[in-house]
Amino acid sequence: MLIVGLVLAGMAALLHVYIFYLESVAWTRRPGRAVFGLTAEQAESTRELAFNHGFYNLFLAVITLLGIVLVGFDRLLIGATLVLAGIGSMLAAALVLFCSNRGRGRAALLQGSMPLLSIVALVMGLIS
Repeated sequence: MLIVGLVLAGMAALLHVYIFYLESVAWTRRPGRAVFGLTAEQAESTRELAFNHGFYNLFLAVITLLGIVLVGFDRLLIGATLVLAGIGSMLAAALVLFCSNRGRGRAALLQGSMPLLSIVALVMGLIS
């Protein structure tokens, strides 16, 4: 189960790298605006906030990927701690998104499902 949890964590991290791209690079471009349902004016007026927020997503991905690498180098305790911190934060962010705007339920589900499944698999793998 540990491997399954790490694969799911890696997938969640890659999704957060993509979210970083959308928020910090493509926010004011047509693809970024389309994903978030923004007009050009809305995107421009929130560009600075989105840019900053995108880096939070990138940092969560980096923490998670670093943890996966450390587990691969037989540093299970520190690696698993980093992975769980990264994906736990991803899951918490998805819950905040859902609670703050029920209309974003689909996005929250997409953002939070892999971290949740990863946490379950990792914990099962760590206690067995």
